[in-house]
Amino acid sequence: MATTVSRTPEQKKAALTTARILLEIKAINFRPEEPYILTSGWASPVYVDCRKVISFPRARTKISELMSNAILREVGYESTEAVAGGETAGIPYAAWISDRLNLPMLYIRKKPKGFGRNAQIEGDFKDGDRVVLVEDLASDGASKVNFVNALRQAGAKVDHSFVVFFYGVFPGALKSLEEIGVSMGYLCNWWDVLEVVEQEGQFDKRAIEEVRSFLHDPVQWSSLHGGRSA
Repeated sequence: MATTVSRTPEQKKAALTTARILLEIKAINFRPEEPYILTSGWASPVYVDCRKVISFPRARTKISELMSNAILREVGYESTEAVAGGETAGIPYAAWISDRLNLPMLYIRKKPKGFGRNAQIEGDFKDGDRVVLVEDLASDGASKVNFVNALRQAGAKVDHSFVVFFYGVFPGALKSLEEIGVSMGYLCNWWDVLEVVEQEGQFDKRAIEEVRSFLHDPVQWSSLHGGRSA
Protein backbone atom coordinates (compact mmCIF):
# COMPACT_ATOMS: atom_id res chain seq x y z
CA MET A 1 0.00 0.00 0.00
CA ALA A 2 1.23 3.49 -0.75
CA THR A 3 2.42 5.61 2.14
CA THR A 4 0.69 8.89 2.90
CA VAL A 5 2.86 11.96 2.50
CA SER A 6 2.05 15.00 4.59
CA ARG A 7 1.42 18.06 2.42
CA THR A 8 0.84 21.72 3.10
CA PRO A 9 -2.53 23.32 2.22
CA GLU A 10 -0.80 25.00 -0.75
CA GLN A 11 0.52 21.67 -2.02
CA LYS A 12 -2.85 19.98 -1.55
CA LYS A 13 -4.66 22.74 -3.43
CA ALA A 14 -2.13 22.48 -6.28
CA ALA A 15 -2.62 18.69 -6.35
CA LEU A 16 -6.40 18.86 -6.68
CA THR A 17 -6.21 21.67 -9.25
CA THR A 18 -3.78 19.62 -11.36
CA ALA A 19 -5.96 16.52 -11.06
CA ARG A 20 -9.03 18.48 -12.21
CA ILE A 21 -7.15 19.89 -15.19
CA LEU A 22 -5.92 16.46 -16.28
CA LEU A 23 -9.41 15.02 -15.95
CA GLU A 24 -10.95 17.93 -17.88
CA ILE A 25 -8.62 17.52 -20.87
CA LYS A 26 -9.11 13.74 -20.73
CA ALA A 27 -5.48 13.02 -19.98
CA ILE A 28 -6.67 10.56 -17.31
CA ASN A 29 -7.91 7.15 -18.36
CA PHE A 30 -9.64 4.47 -16.25
CA ARG A 31 -9.58 1.06 -17.94
CA PRO A 32 -9.69 -1.73 -15.33
CA GLU A 33 -11.21 -4.20 -17.81
CA GLU A 34 -8.19 -3.86 -20.12
CA PRO A 35 -5.17 -2.93 -17.97
CA TYR A 36 -2.28 -0.86 -19.20
CA ILE A 37 1.21 -2.32 -18.95
CA LEU A 38 3.56 0.52 -17.97
CA THR A 39 7.16 0.77 -19.19
CA SER A 40 8.23 -0.34 -15.71
CA GLY A 41 6.32 -3.62 -16.24
CA TRP A 42 3.53 -2.96 -13.73
CA ALA A 43 -0.08 -3.56 -14.79
CA SER A 44 -2.34 -0.62 -14.02
CA PRO A 45 -6.08 0.07 -14.43
CA VAL A 46 -5.30 3.76 -14.79
CA TYR A 47 -3.13 5.73 -17.18
CA VAL A 48 -2.20 9.37 -17.50
CA ASP A 49 -0.97 11.09 -20.66
CA CYS A 50 0.57 14.43 -19.65
CA ARG A 51 1.66 15.01 -23.25
CA LYS A 52 -1.90 16.12 -23.99
CA VAL A 53 -1.26 19.27 -21.97
CA ILE A 54 0.72 20.78 -24.87
CA SER A 55 -2.54 21.25 -26.83
CA PHE A 56 -4.38 23.16 -24.09
CA PRO A 57 -2.88 26.64 -23.56
CA ARG A 58 -4.77 27.57 -20.39
CA ALA A 59 -4.14 24.16 -18.85
CA ARG A 60 -0.43 24.26 -19.58
CA THR A 61 -0.16 27.83 -18.27
CA LYS A 62 -1.71 26.83 -14.93
CA ILE A 63 0.32 23.63 -14.60
CA SER A 64 3.52 25.52 -15.44
CA GLU A 65 2.65 28.11 -12.80
CA LEU A 66 2.04 25.41 -10.16
CA MET A 67 5.27 23.59 -11.05
CA SER A 68 7.29 26.81 -11.01
CA ASN A 69 5.86 27.67 -7.59
CA ALA A 70 6.80 24.21 -6.32
CA ILE A 71 10.38 24.66 -7.53
CA LEU A 72 10.67 28.07 -5.89
CA ARG A 73 9.17 26.73 -2.66
CA GLU A 74 11.22 23.53 -2.45
CA VAL A 75 14.51 24.50 -4.10
CA GLY A 76 14.72 28.26 -3.62
CA TYR A 77 14.58 31.53 -5.54
CA GLU A 78 18.29 31.83 -6.36
CA SER A 79 19.41 28.21 -6.15
CA THR A 80 19.06 27.13 -9.77
CA GLU A 81 21.04 28.05 -12.88
CA ALA A 82 19.03 26.10 -15.48
CA VAL A 83 15.96 23.92 -16.07
CA ALA A 84 16.36 20.70 -18.06
CA GLY A 85 13.84 18.37 -19.67
CA GLY A 86 14.32 14.84 -20.92
CA GLU A 87 13.63 13.74 -24.47
CA THR A 88 10.83 13.89 -25.43
CA ALA A 89 7.96 14.51 -23.00
CA GLY A 90 10.02 16.67 -20.65
CA ILE A 91 11.10 19.16 -23.32
CA PRO A 92 7.94 21.32 -23.47
CA TYR A 93 7.75 21.43 -19.67
CA ALA A 94 11.36 22.59 -19.49
CA ALA A 95 10.58 25.31 -22.04
CA TRP A 96 7.50 26.60 -20.20
CA ILE A 97 9.00 26.46 -16.72
CA SER A 98 12.40 27.92 -17.62
CA ASP A 99 10.53 30.80 -19.25
CA ARG A 100 8.44 31.43 -16.12
CA LEU A 101 11.54 31.28 -13.90
CA ASN A 102 13.62 33.34 -16.33
CA LEU A 103 16.28 30.64 -16.49
CA PRO A 104 18.18 28.96 -19.34
CA MET A 105 16.67 25.78 -20.73
CA LEU A 106 18.48 22.52 -21.49
CA TYR A 107 17.31 19.20 -22.80
CA ILE A 108 18.78 15.74 -22.54
CA ARG A 109 18.73 13.14 -25.28
CA LYS A 110 17.94 9.55 -24.36
CA LYS A 111 21.12 8.44 -26.12
CA PRO A 112 24.30 10.26 -27.18
CA LYS A 113 24.19 11.63 -30.71
CA GLY A 114 27.95 11.33 -31.20
CA PHE A 115 29.16 14.90 -30.83
CA GLY A 116 28.64 17.99 -28.68
CA ARG A 117 28.88 18.35 -24.92
CA ASN A 118 28.81 14.81 -23.58
CA ALA A 119 26.85 14.09 -26.79
CA GLN A 120 23.57 14.15 -24.88
CA ILE A 121 22.93 17.67 -23.62
CA GLU A 122 21.52 20.46 -25.76
CA GLY A 123 21.91 24.02 -24.51
CA ASP A 124 24.61 26.01 -22.76
CA PHE A 125 25.72 25.84 -19.13
CA LYS A 126 28.88 25.97 -17.02
CA ASP A 127 30.53 23.26 -14.95
CA GLY A 128 28.97 23.25 -11.52
CA ASP A 129 25.71 24.92 -12.58
CA ARG A 130 22.76 23.76 -10.48
CA VAL A 131 20.15 22.21 -12.77
CA VAL A 132 16.59 21.12 -11.97
CA LEU A 133 15.22 18.24 -14.06
CA VAL A 134 11.53 18.54 -14.98
CA GLU A 135 9.45 15.79 -16.56
CA ASP A 136 5.83 14.99 -17.28
CA LEU A 137 5.39 11.97 -15.00
CA ALA A 138 7.04 9.14 -13.09
CA SER A 139 5.84 5.66 -12.19
CA ASP A 140 9.00 4.53 -10.41
CA GLY A 141 11.60 7.24 -11.07
CA ALA A 142 14.03 4.86 -12.79
CA SER A 143 13.83 6.57 -16.18
CA LYS A 144 15.00 9.82 -14.60
CA VAL A 145 18.31 8.32 -13.50
CA ASN A 146 19.67 8.24 -17.06
CA PHE A 147 18.93 11.94 -17.53
CA VAL A 148 20.45 12.88 -14.17
CA ASN A 149 23.59 10.88 -14.89
CA ALA A 150 23.98 12.51 -18.31
CA LEU A 151 23.71 15.98 -16.78
CA ARG A 152 26.19 15.16 -14.05
CA GLN A 153 28.68 13.63 -16.47
CA ALA A 154 28.51 16.86 -18.47
CA GLY A 155 29.41 18.88 -15.36
CA ALA A 156 26.03 19.93 -13.94
CA LYS A 157 24.99 19.62 -10.30
CA VAL A 158 21.60 17.91 -10.06
CA ASP A 159 19.85 17.42 -6.71
CA HIS A 160 16.19 17.97 -7.61
CA SER A 161 13.67 16.61 -10.08
CA PHE A 162 10.01 17.59 -10.50
CA VAL A 163 7.16 15.91 -12.36
CA VAL A 164 3.56 16.88 -12.99
CA PHE A 165 2.24 13.44 -12.08
CA PHE A 166 3.64 10.72 -9.84
CA TYR A 167 1.93 7.32 -9.68
CA GLY A 168 2.75 7.20 -5.98
CA VAL A 169 1.69 3.59 -5.38
CA PHE A 170 4.44 1.17 -6.35
CA PRO A 171 6.86 -0.04 -3.66
CA GLY A 172 10.32 1.50 -3.68
CA ALA A 173 9.19 3.98 -6.33
CA LEU A 174 11.77 6.61 -5.48
CA LYS A 175 14.59 4.29 -4.44
CA SER A 176 16.58 4.66 -7.68
CA LEU A 177 16.59 8.45 -7.38
CA GLU A 178 17.25 8.46 -3.64
CA GLU A 179 20.26 6.21 -4.20
CA ILE A 180 21.89 8.86 -6.39
CA GLY A 181 20.94 11.72 -4.09
CA VAL A 182 18.08 13.26 -6.05
CA SER A 183 14.77 14.32 -4.52
CA MET A 184 11.62 14.24 -6.62
CA GLY A 185 8.74 16.67 -6.18
CA TYR A 186 5.39 16.32 -7.92
CA LEU A 187 2.08 18.13 -8.29
CA CYS A 188 -0.41 15.27 -7.99
CA ASN A 189 -0.84 11.50 -7.83
CA TRP A 190 -3.56 8.87 -8.25
CA TRP A 191 -4.93 9.44 -4.76
CA ASP A 192 -5.59 13.06 -5.71
CA VAL A 193 -7.30 11.98 -8.93
CA LEU A 194 -9.49 9.49 -7.05
CA GLU A 195 -10.49 12.22 -4.58
CA VAL A 196 -11.59 14.54 -7.38
CA VAL A 197 -13.37 11.75 -9.26
CA GLU A 198 -15.36 10.82 -6.16
CA GLN A 199 -16.21 14.46 -5.39
CA GLU A 200 -17.46 15.11 -8.89
CA GLY A 201 -19.03 11.73 -9.64
CA GLN A 202 -16.89 10.99 -12.67
CA PHE A 203 -16.56 7.39 -13.98
CA ASP A 204 -18.84 4.54 -12.94
CA LYS A 205 -18.72 3.06 -9.44
CA ARG A 206 -17.31 -0.27 -10.57
CA ALA A 207 -14.32 1.39 -12.25
CA ILE A 208 -13.71 3.55 -9.18
CA GLU A 209 -13.78 0.54 -6.86
CA GLU A 210 -11.35 -1.33 -9.12
CA VAL A 211 -8.99 1.65 -9.07
CA ARG A 212 -9.29 1.84 -5.29
CA SER A 213 -8.38 -1.86 -5.09
CA PHE A 214 -5.31 -1.18 -7.25
CA LEU A 215 -4.21 1.77 -5.12
CA HIS A 216 -4.46 -0.21 -1.90
CA ASP A 217 -2.44 -3.17 -3.21
CA PRO A 218 -0.82 -2.35 -6.57
CA VAL A 219 1.58 -5.31 -6.51
CA GLN A 220 -1.17 -7.90 -6.11
CA TRP A 221 -3.38 -6.10 -8.63
CA SER A 222 -0.55 -6.04 -11.16
CA SER A 223 0.26 -9.71 -10.60
CA LEU A 224 -3.39 -10.70 -11.10
CA HIS A 225 -3.69 -8.67 -14.29
CA GLY A 226 -0.67 -9.71 -16.34
CA GLY A 227 1.95 -7.33 -14.99
CA ARG A 228 5.04 -7.72 -12.85
CA SER A 229 4.67 -8.94 -9.30
CA ALA A 230 7.78 -7.63 -7.57
